Amino acid sequence: MLVGAVFFPLLGATIAGFFGRWIGDRASQWVTVLCMALAALCGALSFWQVAFLAQPSTVQIVTWLDIGDLEFAWALRYDTLSAIMVAMVTFISTLIHIYSVGYMSHDATRPRFFAYLSLFTFMMLMLVTADNLVQLFFGWEGVGLASYLLIGYWYEKQSACAAAMKAFIVNRVGDVFFMLGMALTFATFGSVEFSTIFAAAPAQAQAQFMGLPALEVIGVLLFLGACGKSAQLGLHTWLPDAMEGPTPVSALIHAATMVTAGVFLMARMSPVMEFAPIALAIVTVVGASTALFAATIGCVQNDIKRIIAYSTCSQLGYMFFAAGVGLYQAAVFHLFTHAFFKALLFLGAGSVIHAMSDEQDIRKMGGIWKKIPITYAVMWIGSLALAGIPLFAGYYSKDAILEGAMAAHSTVGVYAFICGALAAFLTAFYSWRLIILTFHGKPRADHHTMEHVHESPWVMLVPLLVLSIGAITTGAVFAPYFIGDHAHAFWGASIFNSPEKHMMEALHHAPEWVPLVAKAVAFSGIGLAFLLYMVFPNIPARLAAAAPGLYRFLLNKWYFDELYDRIFVQPALRLANFLWKTGDTKYIDGMPNGAASLAAGAARGTVQLQTGRVASYAFAMIIGLVAFITIFLLGR
Repeated sequence: MLVGAVFFPLLGATIAGFFGRWIGDRASQWVTVLCMALAALCGALSFWQVAFLAQPSTVQIVTWLDIGDLEFAWALRYDTLSAIMVAMVTFISTLIHIYSVGYMSHDATRPRFFAYLSLFTFMMLMLVTADNLVQLFFGWEGVGLASYLLIGYWYEKQSACAAAMKAFIVNRVGDVFFMLGMALTFATFGSVEFSTIFAAAPAQAQAQFMGLPALEVIGVLLFLGACGKSAQLGLHTWLPDAMEGPTPVSALIHAATMVTAGVFLMARMSPVMEFAPIALAIVTVVGASTALFAATIGCVQNDIKRIIAYSTCSQLGYMFFAAGVGLYQAAVFHLFTHAFFKALLFLGAGSVIHAMSDEQDIRKMGGIWKKIPITYAVMWIGSLALAGIPLFAGYYSKDAILEGAMAAHSTVGVYAFICGALAAFLTAFYSWRLIILTFHGKPRADHHTMEHVHESPWVMLVPLLVLSIGAITTGAVFAPYFIGDHAHAFWGASIFNSPEKHMMEALHHAPEWVPLVAKAVAFSGIGLAFLLYMVFPNIPARLAAAAPGLYRFLLNKWYFDELYDRIFVQPALRLANFLWKTGDTKYIDGMPNGAASLAAGAARGTVQLQTGRVASYAFAMIIGLVAFITIFLLGR
């Protein structure tokens, strides 16, 4: 059961990838779906056994490396944290596989798509069940590879290839820091196995590295690695471009797999991070800044998938600043609820795109809610959960994070709360901007497109309905276990909280006005969107015209891409051109090629002497003999 949850997706990927050409498109689809369903069943049973029956275990598969002091096995670590991630990843991925059967029904290479999708899931499962840092890094790089393949799945599009390459390169920047953190961890603890590292963390709290606290440096390096995978401020630029992949890919990357890996890493390394207060402060500030930064951009984007993508970036910021103040449980809780409503929003957006003949610009939609009522309803549910409206899943986890930020009683906690509250207001605003412009008002699409607007097939709608149930219920059902009265028994030893902070206890004693502020900003954001886009629809254009600089600044995503292009890309291109034209062409090619040209010229001259006439050869021999005798006589 524990092994099946991880390896069934790999089985499906192998069959579809290597034998899809022989078994056909339909068989490839349903083989991968069946394998994912079996994995989801195993994941659910594992979750029950490990988390609710308190039976954590480690499954040893094989000794991976044993060289000197470096020894570790390939093993599956199942504690509550891992079990939550396995159950969530397999369940969400199964629904996305089913949805993809309908969404990709006209694609020409479906076996390849489903093989990539299942491979992506397997790599994420390897990451979250890792028993050591090297195995975690294997999964870490695996989801990077799979994301590259899926983002660039439609490789005939130049934009898709560029987006895949951008995601791969930006993530490699973060991975350099991860590898440095892993190396320093081994140097400090003498091991990469979690059990050894966590047991020795208190004793190594005073360890030094180049005059700095070693655990602080490890914490910062690992967080920088997490910034790449989880698209935090500075290494976020790949995330919106990842929308070039098919919509199910966007849902899988943003809801259940790649971008949540960084948050998982922070929670997994909590026994080390708790002894690195400066690193945690950095995590808090960067996470809070990301939450607000991404929310501001989401307010002006017009691509339906990019709006939701920036929403993901913002919500990840919430998770990170929750971890930064020591509330890893709340961070994972929001990761868990977010998986349901974000997958719902992305797949709902895919249903809209499917209905609108592949149109993604919300300015060219409108007036379609009666034609696709089920999609409209599930988009409402997903947006209510995202905005943190009471009774929906996001309300429980987001409010816990805001309350935890204030309960931390620190300057960075207050900063995080302010950024989080402002981001919550903007989140509600852009969520309803999307709904109103997409579904309401007069139709802005051409007549031909409007004639063909239709509801998606049931193979796509059923996953949406199931995710809707999760977006409504998961918060209320799991809150007592993740952050409530049963939290200590539920989490066991899978997450470490510093006893000096008492963060789990402080969470329940946050100021009473904090939940009121959280509700107020959510409803205010919805109200503002209703006024601007339903009651006074001409005002947004006037505001953009009144402050064109600010509007362009947000529309161009704070000019991060342009800044990086000027600082990194253009200098690199100029250096490459110089090395090519001067180093390669002039010296590397020039000198050998010049010598070769001389040799070739000499050979051509020599060839002309070879006439094939005996008389000519005899004459040349006589001349040579005369010259030899002359030199001999002169020498005497």
